[in-house]
Amino acid sequence: MLSIKKFCFDKEFSKIVLAIAIPLMLQQLITCSVNLIDNLMVGQLGDIAVGGVAAVNRFYIIATYGTNGLINAAAIFIAQFYGARNHEKMQQTFRFMLVSAVAIIMVFLVIGTLIPDVVVGFFTHDPQIIALGADYMQIAAFSFLPMALTLCIASSMRSIGETKLPLIASAVAVITNTSLNYCLIFGNFGFPRLGVSGAAVATLIARCLELAIILYFLKINDFEFKTSLVKVLDIPKEVASKVIAKGLPLAANEILWSMGMAALFKFYATRGTDVMSGYSICTTIGDIFFVLYAGMAAASTVLISQPFGANDLEKGRSNAYKLLGFCFCLSFVFAVLMYGSTFIIPQLYANVSANARMVATNFLRVQSVLFWVYMFTTECYFILRSGGDTKNTLIMDSCFMWLVNIPLVGIFTYFTSIGYLGLYLVGQATDLLKLVFAYHLITKEKWVKNLTHHDS
Repeated sequence: MLSIKKFCFDKEFSKIVLAIAIPLMLQQLITCSVNLIDNLMVGQLGDIAVGGVAAVNRFYIIATYGTNGLINAAAIFIAQFYGARNHEKMQQTFRFMLVSAVAIIMVFLVIGTLIPDVVVGFFTHDPQIIALGADYMQIAAFSFLPMALTLCIASSMRSIGETKLPLIASAVAVITNTSLNYCLIFGNFGFPRLGVSGAAVATLIARCLELAIILYFLKINDFEFKTSLVKVLDIPKEVASKVIAKGLPLAANEILWSMGMAALFKFYATRGTDVMSGYSICTTIGDIFFVLYAGMAAASTVLISQPFGANDLEKGRSNAYKLLGFCFCLSFVFAVLMYGSTFIIPQLYANVSANARMVATNFLRVQSVLFWVYMFTTECYFILRSGGDTKNTLIMDSCFMWLVNIPLVGIFTYFTSIGYLGLYLVGQATDLLKLVFAYHLITKEKWVKNLTHHDS
């Protein structure tokens, strides 16, 4: 039995965590706030427009998370090689990250541009939603490539503790995105009125600008992982095989998890267009509070992976349990804020149906009550990942989703007449079981390891 003291953290530890986490949380907050504004703008076009963009966003999430799997695995190695002061291996890992990310994202880009109606049609049979969503996707899919390259560079920067530069690039991009949305969706300041397609054009331009800015930061700074373009394919087999061994479970997990979320979206959508719209609104608002995930992910990589790379296993282990205690306490603050938001933000969607606003409000209130469960479980995931225990991350996350969560919600969706809220409660209740399983994996401590031992 673990002592409660393992989870206790002092003021100095809190300062270190927040110094690492806050820049990334701010970056995510800016992005999510702009997504909220975008969603509000699209919401002025009605429930059908919100539903169409929501369906495309499910596919976008699958593309992002699928690419992020190998990126996150490579970032773990970069962090540990940084701790071991092995700059050559950092550069080789960064090259592999770039090549693999481009290869993966191109698959999604091709699908999104060639058969967008098929993708959107998976989530709904409403011809109006399919038509709007397909128009949006054919343009937005081209933003996948700059997004993937930006993720590679930003993740590498964060893995060595540089979180401010990605924040700057993201801030400029989201301000650009919001401004262009206002111009292109509604035809303001002499721009053409493009509706939902205008939002897609704005996203594409903003992603390209974000990539340009972060490439500039990469060029003018002396990051240890930086490599020349002519050497981008110079990747030793041993480096590729090690990253793939750890990265494939992560990539599989991210893809399966995001596909699972898409399946849940499809289940909820069976209860009506207003539920589909309300779920989209809930997700957009909820993301503002789930920025805590991003902050804890960055803190876990730096405070666990780097000590492991320097072969200080006890420090990495100790930091991991302190991070669990820290995120548990902080989650209650975010939960209160999330619950408070339900009285204000959903009401800003004046042009969607009252029922859609009520759906969003109810979903958010359920999330706020269970926020500490989500956060503790997610931090367990980050700890396992930071030590390279990617097989168990796959088991606890997406395998649990597809073996427990999806079948249970699917049964209630198609074999009962339960309402949307009861259906949602069934799905969310499984996270309590997941929490117990995740913490069990932490106590086994298979994640306490130095991945660079034979390279340093």
